[in-house]
Amino acid sequence: MWNVARGATFHMTEPEEPGAPVELTEPGAPVGRRVFLGLLGLAGLGVLFGPRLQDRLAATIRPFADLLPSGGRFRIYSVVGSLPKRSTSEYRLRVDGLVATPVELTYADLVAMPPTSLTRDFQCVTGWRVADVAWTGVLLRELLERAGGVQPSARALRFHSFDGVYTESLTLDQARRDDMLCAYAMEGDQPITSAHGGPVRLYAAPMYGYKSLKWLDRIEVVDRVVPGYWEERGYDVDAWVGRSNERDDDPTS
Repeated sequence: MWNVARGATFHMTEPEEPGAPVELTEPGAPVGRRVFLGLLGLAGLGVLFGPRLQDRLAATIRPFADLLPSGGRFRIYSVVGSLPKRSTSEYRLRVDGLVATPVELTYADLVAMPPTSLTRDFQCVTGWRVADVAWTGVLLRELLERAGGVQPSARALRFHSFDGVYTESLTLDQARRDDMLCAYAMEGDQPITSAHGGPVRLYAAPMYGYKSLKWLDRIEVVDRVVPGYWEERGYDVDAWVGRSNERDDDPTS
């Protein structure tokens, strides 16, 4: 759910178990994995016990800010031991499940569809916020239309990452909003890099960052909401900014 500025280089520590968080640090700023995970654990306590504790934890963590993986306006975080990479030429997005006609789209197919651009703040559930991030992509509802529409039993979308671990979900009504994108460009129409979750990622504008799944390669239409990676670890399924996870942040959309 965290991102990083373009051009940064990172050292990565392999996770001790599949799906465990991994640290990504800039050269010259090594961080012990246990220290890093300890800080993440503190942030997680804030999510469980509310924004007041999160504010106190932020003050506690602030002296370690230079040790945390960061770059430019974003922080980066991955649940696997590497940054997954897929070129635009080999990229494929599958839209399947409870649709009329499953489709597989190339990167060129996506870029050729009518684009939608949004500029919104990006809010992480752990407290940090990036103002006025520009995104460009295809509305999720247009991808469903490309697949011939959904079947009567469809109730939700399940999103899959090509990192092999990260999943997310939205209800069908949420996915049909005007601010839910399959994004391929950001920050001045620049292609989304691997570090940012590219070449294509989900962007759920009104929700906390963990809903905006990175390295998107499959949209599966299903008959019920299936909790994603972060929901299985205690975060809210309906992650509206300022109206979930016991936080009161200003809305982002």
